Amino acid sequence: MTETDSFVTAVGDLLASWNLPHATGRTYGLLLLTDEPLSLDAIAAELRLSKGAVSTAVRQLVSWGLARTIPRPGSRRLVVEAAGGIESLLEASHARARTLIGTLRQGRELARTPATRERLDSVVGLFESYVAVGEDMLARHRESPP
Repeated sequence: MTETDSFVTAVGDLLASWNLPHATGRTYGLLLLTDEPLSLDAIAAELRLSKGAVSTAVRQLVSWGLARTIPRPGSRRLVVEAAGGIESLLEASHARARTLIGTLRQGRELARTPATRERLDSVVGLFESYVAVGEDMLARHRESPP
């Protein structure tokens, strides 16, 4: 296994631990190491995945803001490139956590007992802390020189 293969697999494992398919993580790992945008066929060949698996992976990466598709003039085929670092994934995770926080706050109004409201408040507090710490970390990262 080459160092590139090891890196691509490690990114796949990392994103799989965040409930994304392993193929999506591997695709992202490959895109991070690639200087030029890649076609779906090239990604599939490099990762030994079906074109369907790669298409699904790319759609997921685009939805998370981790990749972007670029149309080729005169062709229906797209090429794909990485759109950012893990910062994008963390930002997307924070956005989803904020949505969860809003939903949990709505659920608080439905709580019938103080114990239930307290439990919901505790979960909201946990996710609010997660978002606050993560946003602080990202802000410090952006301020520090590369």
